[in-house]
Order: sequence, then C-alpha cells, then structure tokens
Amino acid sequence: MNAKLVTDPGTSTNSPEFAEHLLRELAPQVLGVVARKCGDFADAEDAVQEALIAAATQWRAAGVPTNPRGWLYSVAMRRLKDRVRSESARRRRENEVASEHAHDQPFVSPPDEELGLMTDDTLVLLFMCCHSALSPSSAIALTLRAVGGLTTAEIASAFLVPEATMAQRISRAKQSIKSSGVAFRMPTDDDMAERLGAVMHVLYLIFNEGYASSSGPELHRVDLSAEAIRLTRMLHALTPNNGEVAGLLALMLLTDARRSARTGCHGELIPLDAQDRSLWDRQMISEGTALVSSAFASGSAGPYLLQAAIAAIHDESARVQDTDWPQIMALYGVLKRMSDNPMVALNHAIAVAMVDGAEAGLALVSELDTDQKLRGHYRLDAVRAHLYEMIGDDARAILHYRAAAEGTASIPERDYLNLKAARASGRS
Repeated sequence: MNAKLVTDPGTSTNSPEFAEHLLRELAPQVLGVVARKCGDFADAEDAVQEALIAAATQWRAAGVPTNPRGWLYSVAMRRLKDRVRSESARRRRENEVASEHAHDQPFVSPPDEELGLMTDDTLVLLFMCCHSALSPSSAIALTLRAVGGLTTAEIASAFLVPEATMAQRISRAKQSIKSSGVAFRMPTDDDMAERLGAVMHVLYLIFNEGYASSSGPELHRVDLSAEAIRLTRMLHALTPNNGEVAGLLALMLLTDARRSARTGCHGELIPLDAQDRSLWDRQMISEGTALVSSAFASGSAGPYLLQAAIAAIHDESARVQDTDWPQIMALYGVLKRMSDNPMVALNHAIAVAMVDGAEAGLALVSELDTDQKLRGHYRLDAVRAHLYEMIGDDARAILHYRAAAEGTASIPERDYLNLKAARASGRS
C-alpha cells in the first residue's frame, strides 16, 4: 500500500498541531522503512524516536520541511550511523538532539521514491507490536510508541507511571521482539489470522483506558481513545471485509460519541441514563451504525460486532425510556454464550434487571461471586448497589456503593459512588 498523508488539510502548516499530527502520521511509515533497511527493529525504533524529537524541536522553529518523510528518514539513518561509530552516543542523544547541527545546514532530502518511503509499513508494525511474545501492557506501550508516534513521556503520563518505568517496559518489549526472532515483514495469512485477535484486543484496551480511565483525576484520556480510533480506522481500511474489525471500529465510535455528555461542568461523572443526549455526536453515531449494519449484512457476528450493536441501540434511543432493553438482553445473552468474560455476564445481569426486575438481576449477580476474575472487583459492588437501590433497599445499596467507592482508583468514579451512597443515606 502506498504511504499517503491524511493530516487534516484545513490545519495550518505552520501550526504546532499540524507538525504534531504530521509526526504521528509519518512515524510508523518511516520506522517501517528504517527497520526494513537495518534489520533490527529495536535500533530502528530508537533512531526514529531521535529523529522525531529533533523534528519536534526544529520544525517548530523553522517550519515543516518540503519533504518531511525524507527529512525524518535521513536524520534517523544518520543517527543509526552515529551509533555504529560510537555506542556511547546513544546515552547522550536526548541532550544532544536539541542542538542537532542539522538546523544550521540547508537540508534537502532525496525524493521519497529513492528512499523507498512510498510503502506504508504501519500494518507490519502493528502486527509486530502485538506479537504473542509480549504481555498486553507491553504490547500497548510499544504500539503507542512505534505505531502511534507517542513519546515515552506521553505514554508514561497516560498510564500514570514514571517515565523511567515506561522506558524500561518499552525496552523489555523491544528486547522480547528481538529475542523472538520476528522478521520485519507482513505476517503470512495464517499468522495474520492468528494475531488479528491480539491486535484488536490491544486497540480495544487502549480505547477503554482512554474512554474510562482506570485511575487518576480525569474520567477520560482523549489522546488514548483518539489514537485507538485512528489506528482502528487504519486496520479497517486494510482489512475492509473483516466484520469484527468493522465491529470494533463501530463500537469505539458509538461509545466515544457520548463522551461530551459523560462529564459535567466540574468533571464529574454523569451516568448514561442522566446524560443530555443532545450532546451526543450524531456524525459518529451515523458512521458507527452504518458500520454495524454493513457488517451484520456481510456475515456472522463476533463479540465486537455484538457489543457495537448494543451500543447502537443505546445511541439510537431518543430518550432513556425508549431504550430497547429486551433486545439488549437478547444480544448480551448471545455474547455471554460466546465469551467467558465475567464483565459480559455482569452487563447481562443489568439487562435482565431492566427487563425482568432487579430481583432477577441480583440473582444473576450472585452467581458471579465465585468468579475468580471478578471477585473483589468494585464493579460487582457498584452493580449490586444499583440493583438494591432499584428495589428500595437503601441500607444495602449504601453498603455496596461505599465498598465500590473504596475499590476504584478513578477519582471521578469514586466521587460519583460516594454521592450515590450519600443520596441513599439521605432517604433512609
């Protein structure tokens, strides 16, 4: 596939935003070429990161060069050569790069065609970063850096860990890639089919962490959710006939469409049933529902497509009381039969409660008390509290709301659960 730039043409080429978007877009393209030429993914990734840091500094001052891809490629290859001459230069690179002498010299890079930059290796990188040799956390970090173009500091900030910790995690991931002997080339059809599930899972985890951050003061990390959507769009463009990839993209769009209504003016969490639906992004909803309809029409449905269909039902309901809970319950029932994920079973219990009453939902929640994956998870207490509140048992609702608040590391979620406990206490 030819490498094309898709940065918003309406953005000023002199703006910092243009340079930032351009760098993220070009990073995987340049990394692919450098990795292919040098044959060592880890060294190539380091060199391209240095080129990106240099570009962030110099393009801001001097403007984006005429051939930004060639500029990045040339600087990255120069850094590789420098490393060969002196390995110690690697340790000094981030201090030296700010004074990179290139900005003092006229820089004219050869055309992309001469450098082999017309091929987009993003999919190769994405599948490499999601190799089975890596843990999910390592795969996420490496994907964000190598494919997403985020710096180590940005990734560390997103996951609330020190930069040094994230640097070690990425370094170990690259070493695992090297040790596993994975060649830099597109997986065979069999390998691609085998790894596609891991690729989608990593993208799904990145999106979820961005849409509902598991810890910290912010409910959302928009940079993560936006990056997951961007990468999934690319995956969908490269595998247009895969219904599950279409389903994953639809699920992200239909969920992210509600983001503006999910927080109040003070950053507080607003649950789905209390959101101002006029704030939902109708364009994203239209795109998501179109993807769901098309994917269902083309073949069998997998877990991502089913979740997207459920999200579409919520998004197409003009009012909360218009929600088609029987259909949602039926879809969760199908999803539950094809997945051993206890979160699916928990969501199915909520849907059953909305159709058959809270007592029926509580009975299903009780069955999850012995699930090793869910035991002690704060969402179990949060759902149980909500169902007790539905039947008017405020004493038990308070108990479980407070337990859930103690269990979450998300400050907006904790505040919301404590508020629910306080309101129930006021009634009792």
